[in-house]
Amino acid sequence: MEQFNKILILDNEIEAELLDSILTERDIPHRIQSYHDSAYNGIYQAQKGWGAVMAPETSKEMIMSIYQDLPLKNPIRDEGDLTV
Repeated sequence: MEQFNKILILDNEIEAELLDSILTERDIPHRIQSYHDSAYNGIYQAQKGWGAVMAPETSKEMIMSIYQDLPLKNPIRDEGDLTV
């Protein structure tokens, strides 16, 4: 089994669900990880983003391309970008 790495940070649940459905439809291995923590009622999602796409490094370029083509028009965020 390939190791899953963080590919990109998602801004909201709608973006996550849309990307998840496209990746599933295309049989691209991935996992959507939410940063929501019920103990803190999701307070850190405003700083860290909604969650992340985890996938094998071999799928990174394809996932990034699909994400950039989403109709949501959000710039790609990485962990170094904590601006809200």
